[in-house]
Amino acid sequence: MRREFSVGRDDRDAGERGGAGTTGRMPPRRAVAAAVVGNLLEWYDFAIYGYLATIVSRAFFSSADEVAALLATFATFGVGFVVRPLGGIVIGRLGDVRGRKVALTLTMFLMAAGTVTIGLIPTIDHIGVAAPILLVAARLVQGFAAGGEWGGSTAFIVEWAPHGRRGLYGSFQQASVAAGMLLGSAVAAVCSSLLSAQAMESWGWRIPFLLGGVLAPVGLYIRRSISETPAFEAARASAVRRPGEGLRLAGKALGFTVLWTVAYYTMLSYMPTFTQKFAGLTRTQALWSNTVGLLVLVVTVPLAGHLSDRLGRKPLLLACCVGFAVLCFPLFRVLLEQPSLVTVIGIQVLFALMIATFSGPGPAAIAEIFPTHLRSTWMSAGYSVAAALFGGFAPFIATWLIARTGSPLSPTIYVIGAAVVSTFVIVRLRETAHEALA
Repeated sequence: MRREFSVGRDDRDAGERGGAGTTGRMPPRRAVAAAVVGNLLEWYDFAIYGYLATIVSRAFFSSADEVAALLATFATFGVGFVVRPLGGIVIGRLGDVRGRKVALTLTMFLMAAGTVTIGLIPTIDHIGVAAPILLVAARLVQGFAAGGEWGGSTAFIVEWAPHGRRGLYGSFQQASVAAGMLLGSAVAAVCSSLLSAQAMESWGWRIPFLLGGVLAPVGLYIRRSISETPAFEAARASAVRRPGEGLRLAGKALGFTVLWTVAYYTMLSYMPTFTQKFAGLTRTQALWSNTVGLLVLVVTVPLAGHLSDRLGRKPLLLACCVGFAVLCFPLFRVLLEQPSLVTVIGIQVLFALMIATFSGPGPAAIAEIFPTHLRSTWMSAGYSVAAALFGGFAPFIATWLIARTGSPLSPTIYVIGAAVVSTFVIVRLRETAHEALA
Protein backbone atom coordinates (compact mmCIF):
# COMPACT_ATOMS: atom_id res chain seq x y z
CA MET A 1 0.00 0.00 0.00
CA ARG A 2 2.78 2.38 0.85
CA ARG A 3 4.55 1.85 -2.47
CA GLU A 4 1.32 2.38 -4.39
CA PHE A 5 0.57 5.67 -2.69
CA SER A 6 4.08 7.14 -3.18
CA VAL A 7 3.87 9.88 -5.79
CA GLY A 8 7.55 9.77 -6.67
CA ARG A 9 7.96 6.02 -7.41
CA ASP A 10 9.43 5.17 -10.82
CA ASP A 11 9.60 8.82 -11.90
CA ARG A 12 12.16 8.02 -14.55
CA ASP A 13 9.66 6.20 -16.81
CA ALA A 14 6.46 7.98 -15.75
CA GLY A 15 6.13 9.84 -19.02
CA GLU A 16 5.98 6.56 -20.91
CA ARG A 17 3.38 5.12 -18.54
CA GLY A 18 1.37 8.29 -18.86
CA GLY A 19 0.77 7.52 -22.49
CA ALA A 20 2.67 10.43 -23.99
CA GLY A 21 5.15 8.30 -25.78
CA THR A 22 8.08 10.38 -24.60
CA THR A 23 10.04 10.69 -21.41
CA GLY A 24 9.59 13.94 -19.48
CA ARG A 25 12.47 16.32 -18.81
CA MET A 26 11.75 16.45 -15.09
CA PRO A 27 10.41 14.01 -12.50
CA PRO A 28 6.60 14.00 -12.28
CA ARG A 29 6.70 14.67 -8.56
CA ARG A 30 8.66 17.88 -9.17
CA ALA A 31 6.26 18.96 -11.90
CA VAL A 32 3.26 18.27 -9.68
CA ALA A 33 4.87 20.08 -6.74
CA ALA A 34 5.49 23.17 -8.88
CA ALA A 35 1.90 23.24 -10.12
CA VAL A 36 0.49 22.56 -6.67
CA VAL A 37 2.42 25.36 -4.93
CA GLY A 38 1.46 27.88 -7.59
CA ASN A 39 -2.16 26.73 -7.51
CA LEU A 40 -2.25 27.05 -3.72
CA LEU A 41 -1.03 30.64 -3.84
CA GLU A 42 -3.46 31.57 -6.62
CA TRP A 43 -6.49 30.22 -4.78
CA TYR A 44 -5.41 31.86 -1.57
CA ASP A 45 -5.53 35.14 -3.47
CA PHE A 46 -8.93 34.38 -4.96
CA ALA A 47 -10.59 33.04 -1.80
CA ILE A 48 -9.80 35.61 0.88
CA TYR A 49 -12.38 38.02 -0.53
CA GLY A 50 -15.17 35.62 0.46
CA TYR A 51 -13.87 35.20 4.01
CA LEU A 52 -13.72 38.94 4.61
CA ALA A 53 -17.03 39.70 2.89
CA THR A 54 -18.76 41.25 5.89
CA ILE A 55 -15.89 43.72 6.42
CA VAL A 56 -15.45 44.42 2.72
CA SER A 57 -19.16 45.23 2.45
CA ARG A 58 -18.75 48.08 4.95
CA ALA A 59 -15.50 49.34 3.42
CA PHE A 60 -16.68 49.58 -0.19
CA PHE A 61 -20.48 49.84 -0.10
CA SER A 62 -23.00 52.01 1.71
CA SER A 63 -23.67 50.78 5.24
CA ALA A 64 -27.22 52.22 5.33
CA ASP A 65 -28.71 48.82 4.41
CA GLU A 66 -26.72 45.84 5.74
CA VAL A 67 -28.42 43.25 3.52
CA ALA A 68 -28.00 45.41 0.41
CA ALA A 69 -24.32 45.96 1.21
CA LEU A 70 -23.77 42.24 1.69
CA LEU A 71 -25.60 41.45 -1.55
CA ALA A 72 -23.41 43.99 -3.36
CA THR A 73 -20.31 42.39 -1.87
CA PHE A 74 -21.33 38.89 -2.94
CA ALA A 75 -22.34 40.22 -6.37
CA THR A 76 -18.80 41.55 -6.69
CA PHE A 77 -17.56 38.13 -5.55
CA GLY A 78 -19.63 36.65 -8.37
CA VAL A 79 -18.31 39.17 -10.91
CA GLY A 80 -14.93 37.52 -10.49
CA PHE A 81 -16.53 34.38 -11.90
CA VAL A 82 -18.28 36.09 -14.83
CA VAL A 83 -14.99 36.56 -16.69
CA ARG A 84 -13.68 33.11 -15.80
CA PRO A 85 -15.02 31.57 -19.04
CA LEU A 86 -13.24 34.29 -21.02
CA GLY A 87 -10.04 33.70 -19.10
CA GLY A 88 -10.48 29.96 -19.54
CA ILE A 89 -10.84 30.27 -23.31
CA VAL A 90 -8.10 32.87 -23.86
CA ILE A 91 -5.50 31.48 -21.45
CA GLY A 92 -6.61 27.90 -22.15
CA ARG A 93 -6.04 28.44 -25.86
CA LEU A 94 -2.63 29.87 -25.05
CA GLY A 95 -1.93 26.69 -23.09
CA ASP A 96 -3.01 24.45 -26.00
CA VAL A 97 -0.94 26.40 -28.53
CA ARG A 98 2.12 27.70 -26.65
CA GLY A 99 2.20 25.22 -23.78
CA ARG A 100 0.94 24.76 -20.22
CA LYS A 101 3.97 26.50 -18.67
CA VAL A 102 3.39 29.84 -20.46
CA ALA A 103 -0.27 29.89 -19.46
CA LEU A 104 0.39 29.04 -15.81
CA THR A 105 3.03 31.75 -15.45
CA LEU A 106 0.63 34.36 -16.86
CA THR A 107 -2.19 33.39 -14.49
CA MET A 108 0.11 33.75 -11.48
CA PHE A 109 1.08 37.29 -12.45
CA LEU A 110 -2.50 38.42 -13.12
CA MET A 111 -3.91 36.93 -9.93
CA ALA A 112 -1.27 38.61 -7.77
CA ALA A 113 -1.90 41.97 -9.43
CA GLY A 114 -5.64 41.80 -8.76
CA THR A 115 -5.17 40.74 -5.14
CA VAL A 116 -2.68 43.46 -4.23
CA THR A 117 -4.93 46.04 -5.89
CA ILE A 118 -7.81 45.09 -3.57
CA GLY A 119 -5.52 45.52 -0.58
CA LEU A 120 -4.54 49.03 -1.69
CA ILE A 121 -7.90 50.52 -2.79
CA PRO A 122 -9.10 53.39 -0.56
CA THR A 123 -12.54 52.87 0.97
CA ILE A 124 -15.82 54.43 -0.15
CA ASP A 125 -15.47 57.04 2.60
CA HIS A 126 -12.28 58.34 0.99
CA ILE A 127 -12.88 58.16 -2.78
CA GLY A 128 -16.63 57.60 -3.05
CA VAL A 129 -18.04 55.55 -5.92
CA ALA A 130 -14.56 55.00 -7.37
CA ALA A 131 -13.91 52.51 -4.54
CA PRO A 132 -16.47 49.85 -5.59
CA ILE A 133 -15.58 50.44 -9.27
CA LEU A 134 -11.93 49.68 -8.60
CA LEU A 135 -12.93 46.70 -6.49
CA VAL A 136 -14.96 45.26 -9.36
CA ALA A 137 -12.06 45.86 -11.77
CA ALA A 138 -9.66 44.00 -9.48
CA ARG A 139 -12.08 41.08 -9.15
CA LEU A 140 -12.39 40.95 -12.94
CA VAL A 141 -8.61 40.57 -13.24
CA GLN A 142 -8.64 37.85 -10.58
CA GLY A 143 -11.51 36.05 -12.31
CA PHE A 144 -9.80 36.17 -15.71
CA ALA A 145 -6.69 34.61 -14.16
CA ALA A 146 -8.68 31.97 -12.26
CA GLY A 147 -10.41 30.90 -15.48
CA GLY A 148 -7.08 29.97 -17.01
CA GLU A 149 -5.52 28.64 -13.82
CA TRP A 150 -7.95 25.85 -13.03
CA GLY A 151 -7.89 24.19 -16.44
CA GLY A 152 -4.21 24.85 -17.02
CA SER A 153 -3.05 23.39 -13.74
CA THR A 154 -5.43 20.43 -14.02
CA ALA A 155 -4.19 19.59 -17.51
CA PHE A 156 -0.57 20.01 -16.43
CA ILE A 157 -0.84 17.71 -13.41
CA VAL A 158 -2.96 14.99 -15.05
CA GLU A 159 -0.74 14.92 -18.14
CA TRP A 160 2.33 14.32 -15.98
CA ALA A 161 0.63 11.49 -14.08
CA PRO A 162 1.65 7.86 -14.69
CA HIS A 163 -1.07 5.67 -16.15
CA GLY A 164 -3.11 4.14 -13.34
CA ARG A 165 -2.42 6.99 -10.91
CA ARG A 166 -4.11 9.96 -12.58
CA GLY A 167 -6.71 10.06 -9.82
CA LEU A 168 -4.05 10.42 -7.15
CA TYR A 169 -1.98 12.95 -9.08
CA GLY A 170 -5.02 14.94 -10.20
CA SER A 171 -6.34 15.06 -6.65
CA PHE A 172 -3.36 17.19 -5.66
CA GLN A 173 -4.70 19.90 -7.97
CA GLN A 174 -7.93 20.06 -6.01
CA ALA A 175 -6.17 19.57 -2.69
CA SER A 176 -4.06 22.63 -3.50
CA VAL A 177 -7.22 24.62 -4.28
CA ALA A 178 -8.56 23.64 -0.87
CA ALA A 179 -5.17 24.36 0.69
CA GLY A 180 -5.22 27.84 -0.83
CA MET A 181 -8.67 28.44 0.61
CA LEU A 182 -7.48 26.95 3.90
CA LEU A 183 -4.52 29.34 3.96
CA GLY A 184 -6.86 32.25 3.24
CA SER A 185 -9.28 31.20 5.96
CA ALA A 186 -6.44 30.66 8.45
CA VAL A 187 -4.81 34.03 7.70
CA ALA A 188 -8.18 35.79 8.06
CA ALA A 189 -8.82 33.91 11.32
CA VAL A 190 -5.38 34.79 12.72
CA CYS A 191 -5.83 38.48 11.86
CA SER A 192 -9.29 38.45 13.44
CA SER A 193 -7.89 36.77 16.57
CA LEU A 194 -4.88 39.05 17.01
CA LEU A 195 -6.44 42.39 16.09
CA SER A 196 -9.27 44.23 17.79
CA ALA A 197 -12.57 44.48 15.96
CA GLN A 198 -11.92 48.18 15.34
CA ALA A 199 -8.44 47.56 13.94
CA MET A 200 -9.73 44.76 11.72
CA GLU A 201 -12.48 46.99 10.33
CA SER A 202 -10.13 49.93 9.84
CA TRP A 203 -7.00 48.43 8.26
CA GLY A 204 -6.47 44.82 9.38
CA TRP A 205 -8.59 43.38 6.58
CA ARG A 206 -5.98 44.60 4.07
CA ILE A 207 -3.22 42.35 5.46
CA PRO A 208 -4.42 39.08 3.85
CA PHE A 209 -4.71 40.77 0.45
CA LEU A 210 -1.28 42.39 0.61
CA LEU A 211 0.24 39.11 1.76
CA GLY A 212 -0.79 37.68 -1.60
CA GLY A 213 1.57 40.15 -3.27
CA VAL A 214 4.42 39.05 -1.03
CA LEU A 215 3.85 35.37 -1.91
CA ALA A 216 3.50 35.94 -5.68
CA PRO A 217 7.25 36.00 -6.51
CA VAL A 218 7.57 32.55 -4.92
CA GLY A 219 4.95 31.11 -7.24
CA LEU A 220 6.38 32.85 -10.30
CA TYR A 221 9.86 31.50 -9.59
CA ILE A 222 8.58 27.95 -9.15
CA ARG A 223 6.53 28.00 -12.32
CA ARG A 224 9.33 29.37 -14.46
CA SER A 225 11.37 26.29 -13.53
CA ILE A 226 8.90 23.66 -14.75
CA SER A 227 9.10 21.68 -18.00
CA GLU A 228 6.33 21.15 -20.52
CA THR A 229 4.25 17.97 -20.23
CA PRO A 230 5.25 15.02 -22.45
CA ALA A 231 1.60 14.55 -23.46
CA PHE A 232 1.40 18.12 -24.79
CA GLU A 233 4.64 17.77 -26.75
CA ALA A 234 3.41 14.54 -28.35
CA ALA A 235 -0.09 15.88 -29.14
CA ARG A 236 1.24 19.09 -30.72
CA ALA A 237 2.60 17.05 -33.62
CA SER A 238 -0.06 14.37 -33.98
CA ALA A 239 -3.45 15.85 -32.97
CA VAL A 240 -6.48 15.01 -35.14
CA ARG A 241 -8.96 17.88 -35.05
CA ARG A 242 -12.71 17.41 -35.50
CA PRO A 243 -14.98 20.48 -35.94
CA GLY A 244 -17.31 21.07 -33.00
CA GLU A 245 -15.75 18.37 -30.81
CA GLY A 246 -14.41 20.82 -28.23
CA LEU A 247 -17.75 22.58 -27.71
CA ARG A 248 -19.63 19.30 -27.32
CA LEU A 249 -17.19 18.00 -24.73
CA ALA A 250 -17.22 21.35 -22.90
CA GLY A 251 -20.98 20.90 -22.45
CA LYS A 252 -20.35 17.61 -20.64
CA ALA A 253 -17.73 19.28 -18.46
CA LEU A 254 -20.20 22.04 -17.57
CA GLY A 255 -22.86 19.61 -16.36
CA PHE A 256 -20.25 17.55 -14.56
CA THR A 257 -19.08 20.64 -12.63
CA VAL A 258 -22.43 22.05 -11.45
CA LEU A 259 -22.60 20.34 -8.05
CA TRP A 260 -18.84 20.51 -7.59
CA THR A 261 -18.76 24.29 -7.77
CA VAL A 262 -22.08 24.93 -5.98
CA ALA A 263 -21.15 22.69 -3.04
CA TYR A 264 -17.65 24.14 -2.86
CA TYR A 265 -18.63 27.79 -2.73
CA THR A 266 -21.76 27.32 -0.65
CA MET A 267 -20.18 25.08 1.99
CA LEU A 268 -16.77 26.74 2.15
CA SER A 269 -16.83 30.36 0.96
CA TYR A 270 -20.35 31.27 2.12
CA MET A 271 -20.45 29.25 5.34
CA PRO A 272 -18.52 31.74 7.55
CA THR A 273 -21.09 34.43 6.70
CA PHE A 274 -24.02 32.03 7.19
CA THR A 275 -22.85 30.74 10.57
CA GLN A 276 -22.31 34.27 11.86
CA LYS A 277 -25.81 35.36 10.88
CA PHE A 278 -27.82 32.24 11.72
CA ALA A 279 -25.81 29.99 14.07
CA GLY A 280 -24.67 32.67 16.51
CA LEU A 281 -20.93 32.31 15.89
CA THR A 282 -18.57 35.23 16.19
CA ARG A 283 -16.48 36.18 13.16
CA THR A 284 -13.43 34.51 14.67
CA GLN A 285 -15.32 31.30 15.53
CA ALA A 286 -16.84 31.12 12.05
CA LEU A 287 -13.43 31.50 10.40
CA TRP A 288 -11.79 28.87 12.60
CA SER A 289 -14.68 26.46 12.03
CA ASN A 290 -14.33 26.93 8.29
CA THR A 291 -10.58 26.40 8.60
CA VAL A 292 -11.14 23.03 10.29
CA GLY A 293 -13.45 21.92 7.47
CA LEU A 294 -10.91 22.98 4.85
CA LEU A 295 -8.13 21.15 6.67
CA VAL A 296 -10.16 17.93 6.58
CA LEU A 297 -10.80 18.51 2.86
CA VAL A 298 -7.10 19.00 2.08
CA VAL A 299 -6.21 15.74 3.86
CA THR A 300 -8.97 13.57 2.41
CA VAL A 301 -8.99 14.71 -1.23
CA PRO A 302 -5.80 12.75 -2.14
CA LEU A 303 -7.20 9.67 -0.41
CA ALA A 304 -10.34 9.89 -2.55
CA GLY A 305 -8.25 10.43 -5.68
CA HIS A 306 -6.14 7.37 -4.88
CA LEU A 307 -9.28 5.33 -4.21
CA SER A 308 -10.71 6.34 -7.59
CA ASP A 309 -7.68 4.76 -9.30
CA ARG A 310 -8.73 1.46 -7.72
CA LEU A 311 -12.54 1.60 -7.80
CA GLY A 312 -13.13 3.97 -10.71
CA ARG A 313 -14.20 7.62 -10.81
CA LYS A 314 -17.97 7.22 -11.07
CA PRO A 315 -18.73 5.42 -7.78
CA LEU A 316 -17.16 8.25 -5.74
CA LEU A 317 -18.61 11.04 -7.88
CA LEU A 318 -22.13 9.61 -7.62
CA ALA A 319 -21.75 9.05 -3.88
CA CYS A 320 -21.13 12.79 -3.47
CA CYS A 321 -24.14 13.68 -5.61
CA VAL A 322 -26.47 11.39 -3.66
CA GLY A 323 -25.02 12.56 -0.35
CA PHE A 324 -25.78 16.21 -1.02
CA ALA A 325 -29.22 15.45 -2.46
CA VAL A 326 -30.21 13.47 0.66
CA LEU A 327 -28.29 15.07 3.54
CA CYS A 328 -28.02 18.78 2.74
CA PHE A 329 -31.44 19.83 4.09
CA PRO A 330 -31.37 17.82 7.36
CA LEU A 331 -27.81 18.91 8.16
CA PHE A 332 -28.66 22.59 7.70
CA ARG A 333 -31.71 22.07 9.88
CA VAL A 334 -29.59 20.59 12.68
CA LEU A 335 -27.19 23.51 12.35
CA LEU A 336 -30.04 25.99 12.87
CA GLU A 337 -31.86 24.08 15.61
CA GLN A 338 -28.74 23.24 17.66
CA PRO A 339 -26.44 26.20 16.99
CA SER A 340 -23.05 25.87 18.65
CA LEU A 341 -19.41 25.89 17.61
CA VAL A 342 -19.18 22.11 18.06
CA THR A 343 -22.25 21.51 15.89
CA VAL A 344 -21.00 23.81 13.14
CA ILE A 345 -17.55 22.20 13.10
CA GLY A 346 -19.04 18.72 12.96
CA ILE A 347 -21.34 19.59 10.05
CA GLN A 348 -18.60 21.40 8.14
CA VAL A 349 -16.32 18.39 8.55
CA LEU A 350 -19.07 16.13 7.18
CA PHE A 351 -19.63 18.45 4.21
CA ALA A 352 -15.87 18.49 3.61
CA LEU A 353 -15.79 14.68 3.50
CA MET A 354 -18.65 14.68 1.01
CA ILE A 355 -16.94 17.24 -1.19
CA ALA A 356 -13.71 15.22 -1.03
CA THR A 357 -15.42 12.24 -2.70
CA PHE A 358 -15.96 14.50 -5.72
CA SER A 359 -12.85 16.66 -5.56
CA GLY A 360 -10.54 13.64 -5.31
CA PRO A 361 -11.46 11.95 -8.61
CA GLY A 362 -12.86 15.15 -10.17
CA PRO A 363 -9.74 16.63 -11.81
CA ALA A 364 -8.75 13.33 -13.44
CA ALA A 365 -12.33 12.54 -14.46
CA ILE A 366 -12.96 15.89 -16.14
CA ALA A 367 -9.53 15.88 -17.83
CA GLU A 368 -10.21 12.39 -19.21
CA ILE A 369 -13.26 13.72 -21.06
CA PHE A 370 -10.95 15.62 -23.44
CA PRO A 371 -8.13 14.74 -25.85
CA THR A 372 -4.84 16.48 -25.05
CA HIS A 373 -4.95 19.03 -27.90
CA LEU A 374 -8.35 20.35 -26.67
CA ARG A 375 -7.94 19.85 -22.94
CA SER A 376 -6.70 23.22 -21.71
CA THR A 377 -9.10 25.35 -23.78
CA TRP A 378 -12.37 23.46 -23.56
CA MET A 379 -11.99 21.96 -20.11
CA SER A 380 -11.28 25.48 -18.83
CA ALA A 381 -14.29 26.83 -20.73
CA GLY A 382 -16.74 24.18 -19.52
CA TYR A 383 -15.58 24.33 -15.91
CA SER A 384 -15.43 28.13 -15.85
CA VAL A 385 -18.91 28.60 -17.29
CA ALA A 386 -20.31 26.30 -14.61
CA ALA A 387 -18.30 28.12 -11.94
CA ALA A 388 -19.55 31.48 -13.23
CA LEU A 389 -23.21 30.55 -13.55
CA PHE A 390 -23.61 28.32 -10.53
CA GLY A 391 -20.66 28.57 -8.14
CA GLY A 392 -19.49 32.16 -8.11
CA PHE A 393 -22.95 33.50 -7.42
CA ALA A 394 -23.77 30.77 -4.88
CA PRO A 395 -23.23 33.13 -1.90
CA PHE A 396 -25.34 35.79 -3.63
CA ILE A 397 -28.10 33.31 -4.49
CA ALA A 398 -28.10 31.90 -0.96
CA THR A 399 -28.39 35.41 0.53
CA TRP A 400 -31.13 36.32 -1.96
CA LEU A 401 -33.10 33.13 -1.30
CA ILE A 402 -33.04 33.73 2.44
CA ALA A 403 -34.12 37.36 1.95
CA ARG A 404 -37.00 36.34 -0.35
CA THR A 405 -38.26 33.31 1.59
CA GLY A 406 -37.32 34.31 5.11
CA SER A 407 -35.97 30.79 5.65
CA PRO A 408 -32.27 30.09 6.29
CA LEU A 409 -32.93 26.59 4.93
CA SER A 410 -33.74 27.84 1.44
CA PRO A 411 -30.13 27.65 0.08
CA THR A 412 -30.34 23.86 0.38
CA ILE A 413 -32.82 23.85 -2.52
CA TYR A 414 -30.11 25.27 -4.75
CA VAL A 415 -27.57 22.66 -3.66
CA ILE A 416 -30.01 19.77 -4.09
CA GLY A 417 -30.91 20.96 -7.60
CA ALA A 418 -27.23 21.07 -8.51
CA ALA A 419 -26.79 17.52 -7.23
CA VAL A 420 -29.60 16.29 -9.48
CA VAL A 421 -28.07 17.92 -12.58
CA SER A 422 -24.58 16.51 -12.01
CA THR A 423 -25.99 13.05 -11.23
CA PHE A 424 -27.73 12.98 -14.61
CA VAL A 425 -24.51 13.93 -16.45
CA ILE A 426 -22.15 11.60 -14.55
CA VAL A 427 -24.39 8.56 -14.97
CA ARG A 428 -24.09 9.00 -18.75
CA LEU A 429 -20.27 9.29 -18.77
CA ARG A 430 -18.18 6.19 -19.40
CA GLU A 431 -15.68 5.03 -16.79
CA THR A 432 -12.21 6.25 -17.81
CA ALA A 433 -10.07 5.47 -14.76
CA HIS A 434 -8.35 2.50 -16.37
CA GLU A 435 -8.05 3.86 -19.93
CA ALA A 436 -4.95 5.50 -21.42
CA LEU A 437 -5.01 9.31 -21.59
CA ALA A 438 -6.04 10.40 -25.09
